[in-house]
Amino acid sequence: MKFSVFQLTRRGGRDKNEDRMGYCYTREAALFVLADGMGGHPEGEVAAQLALQAMSAMFQRDAKPTVANPEEFLGAALLAAHHQIIRYAAERGFLDSPRTTLVACLLQDNQVTWVHCGDSRLYVVRDGSLLTRTRDHSYAEQQASGVFKLGNVNRNVLFTCLGSPSRPVFDVGGPIKLQQGDRFLLCSDGLWGTVEDDEIAGQLASKPVSEAVPDLVELALVRGGSTGDNVTVISAEWQMPTVVDSHLDSITTDLISEDVFASTIQASLVDSSYDDLDDDAIERSIAEINAAIARSSARRQT
Repeated sequence: MKFSVFQLTRRGGRDKNEDRMGYCYTREAALFVLADGMGGHPEGEVAAQLALQAMSAMFQRDAKPTVANPEEFLGAALLAAHHQIIRYAAERGFLDSPRTTLVACLLQDNQVTWVHCGDSRLYVVRDGSLLTRTRDHSYAEQQASGVFKLGNVNRNVLFTCLGSPSRPVFDVGGPIKLQQGDRFLLCSDGLWGTVEDDEIAGQLASKPVSEAVPDLVELALVRGGSTGDNVTVISAEWQMPTVVDSHLDSITTDLISEDVFASTIQASLVDSSYDDLDDDAIERSIAEINAAIARSSARRQT
């Protein structure tokens, strides 16, 4: 497995930056995660960090060196992250829980599969064009896709996130078979709120991710001005192992052993009792996603 990656976060006109991002990988799989802690609720940065830690811990546990089922893994890991945030809030007696959006993608078997909840997005670019992107869990995006018509509601309001009292709504997408030079980008709404989809795709298509990401982040900050949102982006380019490109600083995993796990995700933002996943939360998450898959399969057969 071979890819080049670049990540960057910058504070906009906010008091603090509650965005978090990172990636981890084994010899044959890689997981990229981005979370945007939500303002208006306590400790959004903690929710985002707990989400990253939960996803990373699940990946480390299950990727040996690949996960058995990417779609099932991503759904279960997202729900485990949600349960970790709820657990954190309950043990501290919070009246309101920390909350975060999340988007993550898994590279494995020359394919990319993804999951998202909220309005942090994934973009996939191929041959200079936008191949696909996630659709936000907001009233505006759902109306645009024809899911429902709006009444008197704020069109930009999200109707789901991690850490809320209700079970999060999420979507699993893919898999897409990867081709040489395919690029994908995960970002917070601080980017796409001021930079159009075609601009994001154009920048990704025209230069290496190590140049495209800083340029996109700077463009978003300039347009956002003094009241703009924080901007966080992680982007990668897929490369065939046999292709040599001297302008790319690539990560090649072929020579590492099966039991090696590498991660850029910080061990802990909070106290050490949250370094490990709650086993009960893991089992609940796996049971929930298995039940959802079973219901979906039953509907397709009827």
